[in-house]
Formats: sequence, structure tokens, C-alpha cells
Amino acid sequence: MTERAAYGTLARTRRQRYLTAFTTIVIKELNRFLRIWVQTILPPAITMSLYFVIFGNLIGPRIGPMAGFSYMEYIAPGIIMMAIITNAYSNVVSSFFGAKFQHHIEEILVAPVPHALILAGYVCGGVCRGVIVGALVTVVATFFTDLGIHSYAVTLAVVILTSTLFSLGGFINAMYARKFDDISIVPTFVLTPLTYLGGVFYSIELLGEPWRQLSLLNPILYMVNAFRFGILGVSDIALPEAFAVILGFIIVLSMFSLHLLNRGVGLRS
Repeated sequence: MTERAAYGTLARTRRQRYLTAFTTIVIKELNRFLRIWVQTILPPAITMSLYFVIFGNLIGPRIGPMAGFSYMEYIAPGIIMMAIITNAYSNVVSSFFGAKFQHHIEEILVAPVPHALILAGYVCGGVCRGVIVGALVTVVATFFTDLGIHSYAVTLAVVILTSTLFSLGGFINAMYARKFDDISIVPTFVLTPLTYLGGVFYSIELLGEPWRQLSLLNPILYMVNAFRFGILGVSDIALPEAFAVILGFIIVLSMFSLHLLNRGVGLRS
């Protein structure tokens, strides 16, 4: 009985320690980007407003309806998703690389907590920023077009899963980065092209072969279309297929991130 009580006390102490470590990382991440909201939260809203003005108001009337919706309505979910992807990614890559650069990541790594919990804390911070920016850009979108929600469950699930996926991507980028220039290479040369070619501003049904088939290799296409289904109820991709791709990438990137963290890639000089 004494041994069982001691084991129970030890387990509760461990859970409390893990919970404290996780919440500390998440609160630190929240404070980091909310403290400088003028640089982290406001710019995406302004940038996306320009997309609505240029593509929606100026170019949209020349293009006409798409999939039964006005062009402004059709591109709104893609623009919102673009903001979510960019901010979830940039939050983790800048935060974790900053911790590496300032050499206080070692204090976290030597703490008696699993590496998976550390990864979860940083990813949760990226998800929070992605959700906040996504909500703000959605509010901005309502000034330009009438947006309804076709499925709240699908919309929320896609936002959280996509934020998680690109937070993991940002974490991997930060692990490999050795200087500040390295954290801008992937967003500039990989993320931005994939986003613009991911069906944000058009339906892949408009593409001929082989471009349509090549577009199906772009993972962002599945996220944009799943989110568009949640908002408008239309999608170029079957919803189960889109969720399968998103979840598959999350599993692979989670395992790879933990592998890098366990091996200390980019953390040991």
C-alpha cells in the first residue's frame, strides 16, 4: 500500500511537472507575439486587405463568377488560409531559432521533460497565432464580401490541423537554420510559390493537363480546398482525401521533428 501510494504521488508529481513545462512554453509563445502585435498580428490583416482590394474589387469583376460564387467570395477562404499558413510557420521558426541564437534553448532541453512536450509547446504557440490571425483576416473579409460558414466543424478542424502542420514545418526549418538568412529561404522559395499555386486564386478545374495533375502534388491545394468547403461548401478535392493528406503530413513531420530534436541536429556546435 505504501509503495502504491508512493508511485501515485510520483506519477502526479511528474504530470504536474509536465503540465507546468507545457503551459510555460505556450504562455511564453503567446506573450512573445502578442507583446509586439503591431508587428505580428496587424500586418497580415493589412496585407490581406490589399489582396481583397486588388484581386477582389479590381480583377474579380473581369473574371466573373467561379463555382457558383462571386470571385471575391471564392478567393476569400484561400486568402484567409494563406494568412494562417504564413503566420503559423513564421511564429515557430522565428521563436525557436531565436532561442537557439540566444543560447537559452539549452535550458529547456536539459529540463526533465520529454522532447515531445517541448515540441508540442512550440507548435501550440504557432497554432494560437495562426488561429488569431485567421480570425482577424476573416473579420476583414466580411467588409469586402458576405461570408457564411457551411460547416463549423470542418472549418475549425482545417484551421487547427493546417496551423499544426506548418508550425511543425517552421520547427524543422529552425532546427536546420544556422543564421537568420536561413529562416527566410523556405518561406521565400518554397512556401510562397506553393501557396500561390495551391488554388488560392483559381480552381484547378480551369487547368489543362498535365498542370492539373501536377497541382495535385501540392499539399497546400488540399488545405485550401478543405477550408473552402468549410466556408462555401465547394471543393476541387474530396474532403476525406484532403484530411488524409493533411493528417499524413502532420504524422510524418511530427516524427521527423522529434527525430531531429532527439539527435540534437543544429543544436550542438
